[in-house]
Amino acid sequence: MKKIQILFPDPLMRRLREIAALEDRPLSELIRRAVERFTEQTPYRENLNSAQRSLPTFKCGTMLASSSEMKEVIYSRDE
Repeated sequence: MKKIQILFPDPLMRRLREIAALEDRPLSELIRRAVERFTEQTPYRENLNSAQRSLPTFKCGTMLASSSEMKEVIYSRDE
């Protein structure tokens, strides 16, 4: 294990200590479990070990205007 220093605001630290006391666990274990849960639930955890990350892409259907008509379509006013 590695030791690190983390700064928490006083109200959050009080709540964490209260939970640790209620569960009869060390504060460090409580924080480790919270961080483990966060890293398991993060949507991009599969990419954390990947050297190359790709941008998300979306399929939104077919284009309704050709690229040559795009400027005209964007700036036309519906009156």
